[in-house]
Amino acid sequence: MEESFHYLLMASQSVLHKRLLANLRDTGLTIGQPKVLEYLAGHDGASQIEIARACHIEAATLTSVLNRMEEKELIERRTLHGNRRTFYIFLTPQGAELAKQVIRMFEQLEAEAFAGVTAQQRESFLAVLEQVYHNLAERNG
Repeated sequence: MEESFHYLLMASQSVLHKRLLANLRDTGLTIGQPKVLEYLAGHDGASQIEIARACHIEAATLTSVLNRMEEKELIERRTLHGNRRTFYIFLTPQGAELAKQVIRMFEQLEAEAFAGVTAQQRESFLAVLEQVYHNLAERNG
């Protein structure tokens, strides 16, 4: 089992996630918040639907993640263009600073993950992983 694709993928994701949260322990971030911060760093003002899709988070789960982030004053919800039904999520200055820290931590963990891997191996691996993702995502609807 330890050599199977699904096991290695899930185990790698679990280790990465634990390391990320451990390294960000002092920030008080909880599950789901780092990837939302990272997404918003490049897509500030995204709708909740866009965030849910991009971060692969169910809408109900995202609502609770965003509620906690709003309580911590990391984000703010706003309506735009008179549309009162859709909220757009913006980073606060505190949230933007924390997003930078999260991105640096992701970069550090990625560098550790690819230690001893050549640039060509990394490029090939990421291309295959992207194809695997698309194969599975297409079949998921």
